[in-house]
Amino acid sequence: MKRVSIFGATGSIGQNTLDLIGRAPDQYEVVALTGGRNIERLAADARRLGAQLAVTAHDDLLDDLRAALAGTSMEVAAGRAALLEAAARPADWTMSAIVGAAGLAPGMEALRQGATLALANKESLVTAGPLLMATAARHGARILPVDSEHSAIFQALVGEDIAAVERIIITASGGAFRDWPLERLAGATLAEASSHPNWDMGQRITIDSASMFNKALEVIETREFFGVSPDQIEVILHPESLVHALVGFRDGALMAHVGASDMRHAIGYALHWPERRDLPVARLDLAAIGTLNFRAPDPARYPALRLAREVMQRGGLAGAVFNAAKERALDAFIAGRIGFLDMAGVVEDVLTRMSSESGLIDAEITLDTVAHVDHLARVRADEAMQAQTGR
Repeated sequence: MKRVSIFGATGSIGQNTLDLIGRAPDQYEVVALTGGRNIERLAADARRLGAQLAVTAHDDLLDDLRAALAGTSMEVAAGRAALLEAAARPADWTMSAIVGAAGLAPGMEALRQGATLALANKESLVTAGPLLMATAARHGARILPVDSEHSAIFQALVGEDIAAVERIIITASGGAFRDWPLERLAGATLAEASSHPNWDMGQRITIDSASMFNKALEVIETREFFGVSPDQIEVILHPESLVHALVGFRDGALMAHVGASDMRHAIGYALHWPERRDLPVARLDLAAIGTLNFRAPDPARYPALRLAREVMQRGGLAGAVFNAAKERALDAFIAGRIGFLDMAGVVEDVLTRMSSESGLIDAEITLDTVAHVDHLARVRADEAMQAQTGR
Protein backbone atom coordinates (compact mmCIF):
# COMPACT_ATOMS: atom_id res chain seq x y z
CA MET A 1 0.00 0.00 0.00
CA LYS A 2 1.40 3.41 -1.01
CA ARG A 3 1.42 6.12 1.64
CA VAL A 4 0.41 9.45 0.10
CA SER A 5 0.05 13.07 1.23
CA ILE A 6 -1.65 15.78 -0.79
CA PHE A 7 -0.76 19.42 -0.19
CA GLY A 8 -3.30 21.74 -1.75
CA ALA A 9 -5.99 19.05 -1.68
CA THR A 10 -8.90 21.46 -2.18
CA GLY A 11 -7.59 23.01 -5.40
CA SER A 12 -8.08 21.67 -8.92
CA ILE A 13 -4.86 19.60 -8.96
CA GLY A 14 -5.56 18.25 -5.49
CA GLN A 15 -9.13 17.32 -6.39
CA ASN A 16 -8.01 15.51 -9.54
CA THR A 17 -5.41 13.65 -7.46
CA LEU A 18 -8.04 12.61 -4.94
CA ASP A 19 -10.28 11.47 -7.78
CA LEU A 20 -7.62 9.00 -8.91
CA ILE A 21 -6.83 7.82 -5.39
CA GLY A 22 -10.52 7.46 -4.59
CA ARG A 23 -10.95 5.04 -7.50
CA ALA A 24 -8.56 2.56 -5.86
CA PRO A 25 -8.76 3.26 -2.11
CA ASP A 26 -7.37 -0.16 -1.18
CA GLN A 27 -4.06 0.79 -2.82
CA TYR A 28 -3.40 3.97 -0.83
CA GLU A 29 -2.96 5.04 2.76
CA VAL A 30 -3.66 8.78 3.03
CA VAL A 31 -1.24 10.29 5.52
CA ALA A 32 -2.13 13.99 5.27
CA LEU A 33 -4.46 16.29 3.38
CA THR A 34 -3.95 20.05 3.50
CA GLY A 35 -6.05 22.89 2.17
CA GLY A 36 -6.91 26.55 2.52
CA ARG A 37 -10.25 28.10 3.36
CA ASN A 38 -12.55 25.48 1.86
CA ILE A 39 -12.98 23.65 5.15
CA GLU A 40 -16.11 21.80 4.08
CA ARG A 41 -14.35 20.21 1.11
CA LEU A 42 -11.17 19.44 3.07
CA ALA A 43 -13.11 17.74 5.86
CA ALA A 44 -15.33 15.76 3.47
CA ASP A 45 -12.33 14.44 1.54
CA ALA A 46 -10.43 13.62 4.74
CA ARG A 47 -13.42 11.62 6.00
CA ARG A 48 -13.99 9.87 2.68
CA LEU A 49 -10.38 8.76 2.31
CA GLY A 50 -9.63 8.13 6.00
CA ALA A 51 -6.75 10.60 6.23
CA GLN A 52 -4.62 10.45 9.35
CA LEU A 53 -4.16 14.22 9.46
CA ALA A 54 -6.04 17.23 8.05
CA VAL A 55 -4.43 20.67 8.01
CA THR A 56 -5.71 24.08 7.00
CA ALA A 57 -3.10 26.70 6.17
CA HIS A 58 -5.10 29.32 8.10
CA ASP A 59 -4.78 29.45 11.89
CA ASP A 60 -8.12 31.21 12.25
CA LEU A 61 -9.95 28.22 10.74
CA LEU A 62 -8.65 25.59 13.17
CA ASP A 63 -11.85 25.50 15.22
CA ASP A 64 -13.94 25.20 12.04
CA LEU A 65 -11.89 22.23 10.87
CA ARG A 66 -12.11 20.58 14.27
CA ALA A 67 -15.88 20.99 14.25
CA ALA A 68 -16.14 19.58 10.73
CA LEU A 69 -14.17 16.49 11.76
CA ALA A 70 -15.77 16.01 15.18
CA GLY A 71 -16.45 12.39 15.99
CA THR A 72 -13.44 11.09 14.07
CA SER A 73 -10.05 10.04 15.41
CA MET A 74 -8.33 12.22 12.83
CA GLU A 75 -5.63 14.67 13.84
CA VAL A 76 -6.41 18.28 12.99
CA ALA A 77 -4.00 21.21 12.77
CA ALA A 78 -3.60 24.66 11.24
CA GLY A 79 -0.92 27.13 10.16
CA ARG A 80 2.48 27.12 8.52
CA ALA A 81 4.20 25.07 11.22
CA ALA A 82 1.49 22.43 10.90
CA LEU A 83 2.03 22.25 7.12
CA LEU A 84 5.73 21.63 7.65
CA GLU A 85 5.04 19.00 10.30
CA ALA A 86 2.64 17.25 7.92
CA ALA A 87 5.29 17.28 5.19
CA ALA A 88 7.78 15.68 7.59
CA ARG A 89 5.52 12.68 8.19
CA PRO A 90 6.70 9.53 6.40
CA ALA A 91 5.04 9.14 3.00
CA ASP A 92 6.05 7.37 -0.18
CA TRP A 93 4.52 9.98 -2.49
CA THR A 94 3.63 13.61 -1.85
CA MET A 95 1.65 15.88 -4.15
CA SER A 96 2.84 19.49 -3.98
CA ALA A 97 -0.12 21.48 -5.27
CA ILE A 98 -0.19 24.50 -2.96
CA VAL A 99 -0.50 27.58 -5.15
CA GLY A 100 2.30 30.15 -5.13
CA ALA A 101 5.53 30.60 -3.19
CA ALA A 102 3.86 29.15 -0.09
CA GLY A 103 4.36 25.68 -1.57
CA LEU A 104 8.17 25.82 -1.47
CA ALA A 105 8.85 25.06 2.21
CA PRO A 106 6.48 22.06 2.53
CA GLY A 107 7.88 20.59 -0.68
CA MET A 108 11.42 20.98 0.63
CA GLU A 109 10.44 19.27 3.88
CA ALA A 110 8.94 16.33 1.99
CA LEU A 111 12.16 15.95 -0.03
CA ARG A 112 14.16 15.82 3.19
CA GLN A 113 12.23 12.67 4.09
CA GLY A 114 13.36 11.02 0.86
CA ALA A 115 9.85 10.96 -0.57
CA THR A 116 8.83 11.14 -4.19
CA LEU A 117 7.55 14.67 -4.75
CA ALA A 118 4.95 15.11 -7.47
CA LEU A 119 5.53 18.76 -8.27
CA ALA A 120 2.59 20.83 -9.44
CA ASN A 121 3.84 23.92 -7.61
CA LYS A 122 5.90 25.49 -10.39
CA GLU A 123 6.89 28.41 -8.16
CA SER A 124 9.20 26.09 -6.20
CA LEU A 125 11.49 25.63 -9.19
CA VAL A 126 11.13 29.25 -10.32
CA THR A 127 12.11 30.71 -6.96
CA ALA A 128 14.62 28.13 -5.74
CA GLY A 129 15.30 25.59 -8.48
CA PRO A 130 18.95 24.83 -7.64
CA LEU A 131 18.11 24.46 -3.94
CA LEU A 132 15.17 22.15 -4.62
CA MET A 133 17.12 19.88 -6.98
CA ALA A 134 20.13 19.74 -4.64
CA THR A 135 17.90 18.85 -1.69
CA ALA A 136 16.34 15.99 -3.64
CA ALA A 137 19.77 14.65 -4.61
CA ARG A 138 21.12 14.95 -1.07
CA HIS A 139 18.26 12.96 0.47
CA GLY A 140 17.78 10.41 -2.28
CA ALA A 141 14.37 11.83 -3.15
CA ARG A 142 12.81 12.07 -6.59
CA ILE A 143 10.88 14.94 -8.17
CA LEU A 144 8.29 14.07 -10.80
CA PRO A 145 6.74 16.91 -12.82
CA VAL A 146 2.96 17.33 -12.80
CA ASP A 147 2.53 20.40 -14.99
CA SER A 148 1.12 18.95 -18.20
CA GLU A 149 3.96 20.46 -20.24
CA HIS A 150 6.75 19.19 -18.03
CA SER A 151 5.19 15.78 -17.62
CA ALA A 152 5.04 15.64 -21.42
CA ILE A 153 8.72 16.55 -21.71
CA PHE A 154 9.63 14.03 -19.02
CA GLN A 155 7.74 11.28 -20.88
CA ALA A 156 9.29 12.20 -24.23
CA LEU A 157 12.74 11.86 -22.67
CA VAL A 158 12.26 8.32 -21.32
CA GLY A 159 15.18 6.27 -22.61
CA GLU A 160 16.79 9.31 -24.25
CA ASP A 161 20.07 11.08 -23.55
CA ILE A 162 19.50 14.71 -22.54
CA ALA A 163 22.76 15.54 -24.34
CA ALA A 164 21.03 14.65 -27.61
CA VAL A 165 18.29 17.23 -27.05
CA GLU A 166 18.46 20.19 -29.40
CA ARG A 167 15.36 22.04 -28.27
CA ILE A 168 12.28 21.77 -26.08
CA ILE A 169 9.01 23.26 -27.27
CA ILE A 170 6.27 23.91 -24.74
CA THR A 171 2.83 24.71 -26.03
CA ALA A 172 0.41 27.35 -24.80
CA SER A 173 -3.29 27.73 -25.44
CA GLY A 174 -2.92 31.50 -25.45
CA GLY A 175 -5.61 31.83 -22.81
CA ALA A 176 -8.83 33.78 -22.91
CA PHE A 177 -7.48 36.66 -25.01
CA ARG A 178 -5.44 34.89 -27.66
CA ASP A 179 -7.68 36.15 -30.47
CA TRP A 180 -8.59 39.56 -29.04
CA PRO A 181 -7.43 42.72 -30.82
CA LEU A 182 -4.57 44.22 -28.84
CA GLU A 183 -6.46 47.43 -28.26
CA ARG A 184 -9.15 45.56 -26.29
CA LEU A 185 -6.76 44.09 -23.73
CA ALA A 186 -6.48 47.23 -21.61
CA GLY A 187 -10.17 46.98 -20.81
CA ALA A 188 -10.25 43.22 -20.12
CA THR A 189 -12.35 42.43 -17.06
CA LEU A 190 -11.71 39.97 -14.26
CA ALA A 191 -14.58 37.76 -15.41
CA GLU A 192 -13.25 37.66 -18.97
CA ALA A 193 -9.71 36.80 -17.82
CA SER A 194 -11.05 34.07 -15.52
CA SER A 195 -12.59 32.00 -18.32
CA HIS A 196 -10.24 29.52 -20.02
CA PRO A 197 -11.17 28.17 -23.46
CA ASN A 198 -9.75 24.67 -22.90
CA TRP A 199 -8.85 23.88 -19.29
CA ASP A 200 -10.89 23.81 -16.08
CA MET A 201 -8.52 25.43 -13.58
CA GLY A 202 -8.56 27.76 -10.60
CA GLN A 203 -9.04 31.48 -11.08
CA ARG A 204 -5.44 32.56 -10.50
CA ILE A 205 -3.86 30.12 -12.92
CA THR A 206 -6.56 30.88 -15.49
CA ILE A 207 -5.71 34.59 -15.37
CA ASP A 208 -2.01 33.72 -15.53
CA SER A 209 -2.80 31.74 -18.68
CA ALA A 210 -4.48 34.77 -20.25
CA SER A 211 -1.43 36.94 -19.52
CA MET A 212 1.00 34.06 -20.27
CA PHE A 213 2.66 34.58 -16.89
CA ASN A 214 1.88 30.93 -16.33
CA LYS A 215 3.84 30.01 -19.44
CA ALA A 216 6.65 32.37 -18.43
CA LEU A 217 6.96 30.46 -15.15
CA GLU A 218 6.98 27.19 -17.10
CA VAL A 219 9.83 28.39 -19.32
CA ILE A 220 11.94 29.04 -16.21
CA GLU A 221 10.78 25.74 -14.71
CA THR A 222 11.86 23.86 -17.84
CA ARG A 223 15.35 25.23 -17.55
CA GLU A 224 15.64 24.37 -13.86
CA PHE A 225 14.17 20.87 -14.05
CA PHE A 226 15.81 19.59 -17.22
CA GLY A 227 19.05 21.57 -17.06
CA VAL A 228 18.88 22.87 -20.62
CA SER A 229 20.00 26.33 -21.68
CA PRO A 230 17.43 29.12 -22.10
CA ASP A 231 18.00 29.32 -25.85
CA GLN A 232 16.93 25.67 -26.19
CA ILE A 233 13.43 26.44 -24.86
CA GLU A 234 10.71 27.59 -27.23
CA VAL A 235 7.04 28.51 -26.75
CA ILE A 236 4.40 28.03 -29.42
CA LEU A 237 0.69 28.76 -29.38
CA HIS A 238 -1.47 25.70 -29.88
CA PRO A 239 -5.15 26.61 -29.45
CA GLU A 240 -6.41 23.01 -29.21
CA SER A 241 -4.20 22.18 -26.17
CA LEU A 242 -3.77 18.58 -27.33
CA VAL A 243 -0.02 18.60 -27.99
CA HIS A 244 1.44 19.42 -24.58
CA ALA A 245 5.14 19.60 -25.44
CA LEU A 246 7.67 18.47 -28.02
CA VAL A 247 11.30 17.51 -27.65
CA GLY A 248 13.60 18.03 -30.63
CA PHE A 249 16.77 15.97 -30.98
CA ARG A 250 20.00 16.65 -32.82
CA ASP A 251 19.00 14.29 -35.64
CA GLY A 252 16.04 16.57 -36.41
CA ALA A 253 13.39 14.28 -34.91
CA LEU A 254 10.56 15.69 -32.79
CA MET A 255 8.93 13.61 -30.06
CA ALA A 256 5.49 14.98 -29.16
CA HIS A 257 3.20 14.14 -26.28
CA VAL A 258 -0.44 14.28 -27.41
CA GLY A 259 -3.44 13.80 -25.15
CA ALA A 260 -6.73 15.19 -23.92
CA SER A 261 -6.82 18.40 -21.88
CA ASP A 262 -7.15 16.53 -18.59
CA MET A 263 -4.72 16.99 -15.70
CA ARG A 264 -5.38 13.45 -14.51
CA HIS A 265 -3.03 12.23 -17.23
CA ALA A 266 0.01 14.03 -15.81
CA ILE A 267 -1.07 13.34 -12.22
CA GLY A 268 -1.67 9.66 -12.95
CA TYR A 269 1.68 9.30 -14.68
CA ALA A 270 3.42 10.69 -11.60
CA LEU A 271 1.27 8.65 -9.22
CA HIS A 272 1.97 5.32 -10.94
CA TRP A 273 5.50 5.99 -12.25
CA PRO A 274 7.47 4.09 -13.50
CA GLU A 275 4.43 2.07 -14.60
CA ARG A 276 1.60 3.13 -16.87
CA ARG A 277 -1.87 2.19 -15.66
CA ASP A 278 -5.42 2.71 -16.88
CA LEU A 279 -6.63 6.29 -16.43
CA PRO A 280 -10.15 7.71 -16.77
CA VAL A 281 -9.19 10.21 -19.49
CA ALA A 282 -10.64 10.65 -22.97
CA ARG A 283 -9.05 8.79 -25.87
CA LEU A 284 -8.46 11.12 -28.81
CA ASP A 285 -10.11 10.55 -32.16
CA LEU A 286 -7.57 12.17 -34.47
CA ALA A 287 -9.77 11.83 -37.53
CA ALA A 288 -12.54 13.70 -35.75
CA ILE A 289 -10.10 16.40 -34.60
CA GLY A 290 -8.82 16.75 -38.13
CA THR A 291 -6.48 19.71 -37.71
CA LEU A 292 -3.96 20.91 -35.16
CA ASN A 293 -2.92 24.56 -35.29
CA PHE A 294 0.30 26.23 -34.20
CA ARG A 295 1.54 29.81 -34.34
CA ALA A 296 4.24 31.95 -32.79
CA PRO A 297 3.24 34.01 -29.73
CA ASP A 298 2.98 37.77 -30.24
CA PRO A 299 5.61 39.48 -28.02
CA ALA A 300 3.45 42.60 -27.74
CA ARG A 301 0.51 40.56 -26.45
CA TYR A 302 2.59 38.45 -24.05
CA PRO A 303 5.42 40.53 -22.49
CA ALA A 304 5.68 37.97 -19.67
CA LEU A 305 7.63 35.68 -22.01
CA ARG A 306 10.29 38.33 -22.56
CA LEU A 307 10.52 38.93 -18.84
CA ALA A 308 11.09 35.21 -18.24
CA ARG A 309 14.07 35.34 -20.62
CA GLU A 310 15.48 38.27 -18.67
CA VAL A 311 15.03 36.39 -15.40
CA MET A 312 16.96 33.39 -16.73
CA GLN A 313 19.71 35.65 -18.02
CA ARG A 314 19.93 37.41 -14.65
CA GLY A 315 19.95 34.18 -12.62
CA GLY A 316 20.28 33.96 -8.85
CA LEU A 317 17.17 35.07 -6.97
CA ALA A 318 15.64 36.86 -9.96
CA GLY A 319 13.06 34.08 -10.20
CA ALA A 320 11.92 34.76 -6.65
CA VAL A 321 11.55 38.46 -7.47
CA PHE A 322 9.65 37.68 -10.66
CA ASN A 323 7.21 35.32 -8.98
CA ALA A 324 6.53 37.51 -5.94
CA ALA A 325 5.92 40.61 -8.05
CA LYS A 326 3.67 38.61 -10.36
CA GLU A 327 1.63 37.24 -7.44
CA ARG A 328 1.20 40.72 -5.97
CA ALA A 329 0.21 42.25 -9.31
CA LEU A 330 -2.29 39.43 -9.81
CA ASP A 331 -3.76 40.14 -6.36
CA ALA A 332 -4.22 43.74 -7.39
CA PHE A 333 -5.87 42.87 -10.70
CA ILE A 334 -8.30 40.52 -8.96
CA ALA A 335 -9.07 43.27 -6.45
CA GLY A 336 -9.73 45.76 -9.27
CA ARG A 337 -6.83 48.03 -8.35
CA ILE A 338 -4.96 47.73 -11.67
CA GLY A 339 -5.81 46.77 -15.24
CA PHE A 340 -4.94 43.56 -17.05
CA LEU A 341 -2.04 45.08 -18.99
CA ASP A 342 -0.63 46.77 -15.88
CA MET A 343 0.51 43.48 -14.37
CA ALA A 344 3.50 43.04 -16.69
CA GLY A 345 4.56 46.64 -16.12
CA VAL A 346 4.58 46.14 -12.35
CA VAL A 347 6.69 42.99 -12.63
CA GLU A 348 9.17 44.64 -14.98
CA ASP A 349 9.48 47.67 -12.72
CA VAL A 350 10.21 45.49 -9.67
CA LEU A 351 12.77 43.38 -11.56
CA THR A 352 14.57 46.49 -12.75
CA ARG A 353 14.64 48.12 -9.33
CA MET A 354 15.74 45.05 -7.39
CA SER A 355 18.38 44.06 -9.96
CA SER A 356 20.08 47.38 -9.25
CA GLU A 357 20.23 46.77 -5.48
CA SER A 358 23.75 45.53 -4.87
CA GLY A 359 24.10 41.89 -3.78
CA LEU A 360 20.39 41.28 -3.38
CA ILE A 361 19.61 38.99 -6.30
CA ASP A 362 23.10 37.44 -6.26
CA ALA A 363 22.83 36.19 -2.66
CA GLU A 364 23.07 32.46 -1.99
CA ILE A 365 19.76 30.68 -2.63
CA THR A 366 18.40 29.44 0.71
CA LEU A 367 14.89 29.30 2.14
CA ASP A 368 15.73 32.43 4.17
CA THR A 369 17.05 34.45 1.22
CA VAL A 370 14.12 33.38 -0.96
CA ALA A 371 11.70 34.48 1.78
CA HIS A 372 13.56 37.78 2.21
CA VAL A 373 13.59 38.60 -1.50
CA ASP A 374 9.98 37.46 -1.84
CA HIS A 375 8.92 39.91 0.88
CA LEU A 376 10.91 42.80 -0.59
CA ALA A 377 9.52 42.17 -4.08
CA ARG A 378 5.97 42.32 -2.76
CA VAL A 379 6.71 45.60 -1.01
CA ARG A 380 8.30 46.99 -4.19
CA ALA A 381 5.30 45.83 -6.22
CA ASP A 382 2.93 47.66 -3.86
CA GLU A 383 5.08 50.78 -4.22
CA ALA A 384 5.05 50.50 -7.99
CA MET A 385 1.29 50.11 -8.10
CA GLN A 386 0.76 53.01 -5.72
CA ALA A 387 2.89 55.19 -7.98
CA GLN A 388 0.84 54.06 -11.00
CA THR A 389 -2.59 54.50 -9.51
CA GLY A 390 -2.14 56.84 -6.56
CA ARG A 391 -3.81 54.28 -4.25
